[in-house]
Amino acid sequence: MFDFDEFRVITFDCYGTLIDWENGILGALQPIVRAHGRTIDDIKLLQMYGEIEPDLQYGSYRPYRQVLREVVAGIGLRLDFSPTLAEMEALPNSLTSWNPFPDTVAGLRRLKRRYKLGVISNIDDDLFAASEKKLQVPLDYVVTAQQARTYKPSLNNFHIALEKMGVTVQQVLHVAESLYHDVVPAKSLGISTVWVNRTTRRGAFGATRPADEQPDMQVPDVLSLAMLAVNDDEIENAAG
Repeated sequence: MFDFDEFRVITFDCYGTLIDWENGILGALQPIVRAHGRTIDDIKLLQMYGEIEPDLQYGSYRPYRQVLREVVAGIGLRLDFSPTLAEMEALPNSLTSWNPFPDTVAGLRRLKRRYKLGVISNIDDDLFAASEKKLQVPLDYVVTAQQARTYKPSLNNFHIALEKMGVTVQQVLHVAESLYHDVVPAKSLGISTVWVNRTTRRGAFGATRPADEQPDMQVPDVLSLAMLAVNDDEIENAAG
């Protein structure tokens, strides 16, 4: 267990941690695959996504919309079909309709009573703006890949976040579903980490690349973390 008094800011990965991206990904990709007469189960499709996406995020920065278009093209290449331009747009266009997990809003509201909250996400500003409204909790800090011009697991994204927040690494707790994108780089900087290991995830790592790293804490969802970090007395005192 942490001494939660040490932290001033809790930062989150967004997609996969706060927003249900796996159902979003599958809802966009499976119809495309089926339209070309191909069949692949959900676990394998998410694994394929997790293999293709990180490779596209290396090298020169490109917007996440473009990354998602190329993910569709990469899946077509692996499954031997050529997606149309409309099909390549379907995945990025679907992102604004992806919804939070059932525990997300309640968990963020509880944590907001005690901490400043931030998001560090591999996303474009305009795409995140649509998702942020669904979180229903004002965020104090947002760092996107578009702002950083790099994608996690680059340490640059975390350095920018720390500079923006004006706090030390000891005062930040980073919460994420992806070991590869978030836990590995955050821990390398000395930031405490929580792995949100949701039981609903498909496969061992879902749509993220596997990584061998131990988080400082593991919880099944964001609300479970909030119940540990913010006790009822603090909520009553804040209300009073």
